[in-house]
Amino acid sequence: MSALEFNLCCPGDQDFELRLAAEVSSSGVTAVYGPSGSGKSTLLDCLAGLRRAGPGSEISFQGEAWQADSHFTPPWQRDIGYVFQDARLFPHLSVAQNLAYASSRSNNAMDSEQVIHWLDLEPLLRRSPEALSGGQKQRVAIGRALLSGPRLLLLDEPLANLDDQSSRQCLNYLQRLATELALPMLYVSHDMEEVSELADQLLLLDDGELVGHGSLLSLCSRLDTRLSHEEHAAAIALGKITGHDEEFQLTELELEGHTLYVNHLPQSVGQQRRVRIPARDVSICRERPHDSSILNILPVTLVEIEQSPGARVLLRLALGSQHLLARITRKSASRLDLKVGDEVYAQIKSAALLSEATDAL
Repeated sequence: MSALEFNLCCPGDQDFELRLAAEVSSSGVTAVYGPSGSGKSTLLDCLAGLRRAGPGSEISFQGEAWQADSHFTPPWQRDIGYVFQDARLFPHLSVAQNLAYASSRSNNAMDSEQVIHWLDLEPLLRRSPEALSGGQKQRVAIGRALLSGPRLLLLDEPLANLDDQSSRQCLNYLQRLATELALPMLYVSHDMEEVSELADQLLLLDDGELVGHGSLLSLCSRLDTRLSHEEHAAAIALGKITGHDEEFQLTELELEGHTLYVNHLPQSVGQQRRVRIPARDVSICRERPHDSSILNILPVTLVEIEQSPGARVLLRLALGSQHLLARITRKSASRLDLKVGDEVYAQIKSAALLSEATDAL
């Protein structure tokens, strides 16, 4: 069920124009992904009411019109939480006062103690914003947005200005919130690895237009999107922990009836994990090798080949109901005489367990 529906036309600077229509789910995280200048922030500003979309544009949330014809709901009446790249905390207020300010202006505020617990803000409450690190400021900004009692949370590249460690920590907190809250979130980013860890759905933007919309798992493994043509293109698959090999410090994941070995994980058997498998780290062989240092060799079906006049070709491989990508040289594809429908083996050199980087072997 969709919570947010929009059909927008919004002119910008230097002949740029945002033109797109989509529906966003009533729960989970929808990532808005695309290169700089594709219209991601413009979209969020229109949805928040900070920018008025052009004539004929329509925005509705849970059946309530926010913009239609001459009607325009101002930002403060939309019950939206907005987290920007910079935290924008009130410098003259302590952390506790910043949070309290949001609660005081909301008719539907969340439990402040619960939000403080989720974001580990208790040690920061008496500090002033100037005494906080970048990551701490963003955690407070997220908490303040939640305590405003939003029905929709917008996050515009909230990790963009953070170092790797702070970014990792904030991402973990956002994952916790996505699990704990039945709150639809739109998350803008130009970092696909970041998006892969958090999003359920994707809106792919390019030059102001919507060029893809669907589930994260589906879009990441398709050949007709820009995702598969990026240098760090990777498929996302879902696996379940089925066992731990204590002797060799490995964990076994069940992936469509097959075993994928990764470095030892602390999680218990039965937990589901996302696996990111880079296209450049998948090779193809006709017969299963028996004397190889690569442990992860999975039987797959070649379902699509993207031909290219360049040195490399891109393959889409079916593994049960899920798909992998492989980027190999055109010469290798010719030597193996690969054709759609071939039953082959995918050798996986590395993978990453999302939310905890882990190499496959």
